[in-house]
Formats: sequence, C-alpha cells, structure tokens
Amino acid sequence: MWEMKASKRRELSFNASAVDCGECPSFPTSASPALRKSFSETDSNSRLGGLSFNEFSSSLQDTVNTQAFRVSVATWNVGGKPPHSGLNLNDFIPADDHSDMYVLGFQEIVPLNAGNVLVIEDNQPAEKWLALINQALNRPAEADADGYPHTPSPFTNSSSQASSLNSSVSRDLKNTSGSSVSFSKTSTTEQGRRLKTCNCPPEAVVGKYCRDSCFRCPTAYISDDDDSSDEEEEVSRSFAATDLAAAVSTADKQLQYILIASKQMVGIFVTVWVRRELVEHIGHMRLSCVGRGIMGYLGNKGCISVSMSLHQTSFCFVCSHLASGEKEGDELRRNSDVMEILKNTHFRKICRSSSRRIPQRILEHDRVIWLGDLNYRIALSYSETRKLLEDNNWDALLEKDQLKIEREAGRVFKGWNEGKIYFAPTYKYSNNSDAYAGETVTSKKKRRTPAWCDRILWHGDGLVQLSYIRGESRFSDHRPVCAVFRVEVGMPDSSLKKGLSVPNMKVGVEELLPPSNSFFS
Repeated sequence: MWEMKASKRRELSFNASAVDCGECPSFPTSASPALRKSFSETDSNSRLGGLSFNEFSSSLQDTVNTQAFRVSVATWNVGGKPPHSGLNLNDFIPADDHSDMYVLGFQEIVPLNAGNVLVIEDNQPAEKWLALINQALNRPAEADADGYPHTPSPFTNSSSQASSLNSSVSRDLKNTSGSSVSFSKTSTTEQGRRLKTCNCPPEAVVGKYCRDSCFRCPTAYISDDDDSSDEEEEVSRSFAATDLAAAVSTADKQLQYILIASKQMVGIFVTVWVRRELVEHIGHMRLSCVGRGIMGYLGNKGCISVSMSLHQTSFCFVCSHLASGEKEGDELRRNSDVMEILKNTHFRKICRSSSRRIPQRILEHDRVIWLGDLNYRIALSYSETRKLLEDNNWDALLEKDQLKIEREAGRVFKGWNEGKIYFAPTYKYSNNSDAYAGETVTSKKKRRTPAWCDRILWHGDGLVQLSYIRGESRFSDHRPVCAVFRVEVGMPDSSLKKGLSVPNMKVGVEELLPPSNSFFS
C-alpha cells in the first residue's frame, strides 16, 4: 500500500525539468498538484506565447481612420492679360461646386517680356485674380441664379466679405521685395506676434507633446522671444506676412473659404483656399520654385510647388509651365523640364519635432497633383489634326498626343495617372472666339496646331478623380481645365486610443487564457 501511494504521488508531482514555464508565475508548494499540472498544460499550448505587448501597443499608436475630402484643381493659361472687373469665373470655379479645398494655378498672368522676366514682375494682376477668386468662392447669399453676385466690381471693396482680404493682399503686394509675391499660413496675431510656419512646440520645451499633433498641428505655438534658426527665418521670409489671422477674424465670420497659400513667379501663379473649419488642421506649409526658362533657370518657365499637410496626410501641388514649341523633338525638352523639377524641388525641413518624417521631395508626399500648361502637342500636321477635329475623332487624336506617347514609353511621368480626356483640345483659340487660331491665321509661322496643352495628373494612392473637364471662357487663347478629386485623408482614431491607452489599465490573466481550458477538470 505504501509503495502504491508513493507511485501515485510521483505521477501527480510537478516535474519542473520536463515543462518549460518561461515567465509563468511560480506556485507555492502548498498548491494543489492538480492545479499546477492543469496550468502547465494550459500555458504550453495557449496563445500567450505568441502575444507581444510591444506590437499590440505599437498597433494602437498607428491606428488611423480615413475621411474623404473633395479637392477641386484648376489650371488656366490666361495669355498675359489682366482680368477685367466683370470677368465671370464660373468656367474656372463652377458655382455648383462645393469642394473642401481649391487649388488654382495660372500661367502667363503677366506678359513674358524682358521687363517681367529680368527686371521686376508686375504683381497687380495677381491682386486682381485673388480678389475675383475670393468673390467667387465667398459668394454672398443674394447672388444671381447663375451663381454670380450683384456687386458691380470686385476691386472697389463693395463687399464687406472681400474688403479685409483685398486690402491685405494689396498691402502685401506693394510691400513685397524681390521677384515673387507670396502668401502663406505664416501670419501675425492680434498682438503682432508671428505664428511660426511649423506650429509644433519644441521637443525640449514640451517633451510629452502627442506625436500625432506634431503632424496635425491643432494649435498654434506662439513665441514672444523668437529664437528661430537662420534656416527657419529664411523659410518664414519666403512667405509674405499676409494677415491670415485678420482673414479669419470676427469681422469675416461669413467667409466660407480662406486663402492659405499663394505665390507668383513671373507668369506662374498658384493659390490654395480651404474651408475655414479646415484651416486649423493645415500644417507645415512650404513653397518651392524651380525656374526652367531663359538660360535654364529664369522664371518665365518652370514651376511653383506647394507642400502642406491636412490632418495626418501630406499633399504636394505642382503648378508648372513647361517648354513651348511644336517642332519635332520639343517634347524631349518638356520631358527634361519635368525631370529637373522632380530633381531640384526641395522643401526645407521646418518641423521642430524629429519624431515625424516631413516630406522634402515631391514624390515623398502621400498625395501629389501636377497641374499646368505642360505644352505637349499632337504629333500630327495641322491639316491632319484639323480633319480629325472636324470628325470629332478624339481617340485618333489622343493616340498622337505627345504626353500620352511619352508616358507610355516610360520617358516621363512614370507611375503617374491622368483621367480620360473627353473634351476638345484647349489650345490655341483666336481672341474672344470659339475658333482655333489656325482657322483665321494665314501665315504658317503664326499658325498653331490645336493641342491638349493644359493637363492635370496625380500620383499616389487615396486619390479618385470624379471629373475632368474644360471650361469655355473666351478670355484667353487657352481654355481652363478643371478636375475634382475625392481624397482620402488620414485621421487618428482618438476614441480608440483614448479607450485603450489608459496608463492604469489592467488586464486579468483569466482574460488572456483560452476560454476552452479550465484550471479544474
């Protein structure tokens, strides 16, 4: 009997050398042998072995929801003509469009003569275009049925909504020195203190600042003692001090859209507007200009690029005017312009936080849209092109489109996208006419073959083009081209993080064990 009892005890005893408990809790010697055996078997085949708390915590930090925003993009070569007071922008900014953001690019807002290119550019047309855009986007309630307001002129400050912005624009244009005028998120407060281009607090001062807010910049960081580095000062000086604070002040609460960035380089002009409720979520606004004109670097040709972030997604908008000419081989010059722009466009690192990667190159951004007069022509003679136009044979014409040919050959814009073109060539029209210039010009030297010069392309995921159309304004020898995108923007799931990142959160061991196993059998 004694030997049988000893044998049973040996069978039930816990053999520590045979079972690898890892970091399992130790049991007192007084614990039941059955309990110890059951727990050991449960641990050996449970899911605890593959559970990494570090990975779990990391996945919570990276949990991001997306929200769709509507972005309207338009480009227009206005032929060096300043806008008149009665110009209707419905063909450029449709009255029935209600996007969250507008990116509007112009080419040749001034004549590309030696005075504007080599001496000092004329900034007055930019002021007029901004006033017209402001009036179109912030249309008063008493607008006409066609969406155009009753106000006789946008330049007479007849609208209280536009007066603050127009006066600010005029003041900055007059006070700007150098070869370009620009407006940006860098601004002044009521106390006259400048808001930094990057709103993120220095890590040394605010060590526990949330990582997400570095990119999101939900609140402005204001410093009385400006201890900015020389690099940041240079970036700040590249933005004129447009009073954004005044633009969103109490007097302008009725404004739907706010100007957040605008810049001119000779004839190229780009401006960005957003809904007023999105302004606080815009961050890291930067500009970069690349000249590709005379001698390969002057600003009569080239691009202006705008880099910014909305919530947790980075955007880059490239407004360009590429090399002209319809001779054989001119498309290679345009290819070269694109490659040089991608190579030489560089955005300064202005973020104070080193824990977040801020893109410095065009293709490093999450969403990229390229707009402008790309100047690619149709590789056909004038007579052949005209015949296909008369037959409305767009497919045959598009097969000879230089941009399509160069992209398919992988020589330019590799990995970029463009929507299907269902509209007639946008260049070149006779003055104030729907007829192409070749139909009214007898000289072959002045005759231009119609072409889709004005284009909008995009790069990156999370972009869906909703429309790609042209306007019918006769103001210029080009027709404006507009595209609307649905853009996915990353937004942190604050509710999930708040519920799962409590410091004192405890998880009982019974919640981690498989429910099918039990301590007692």
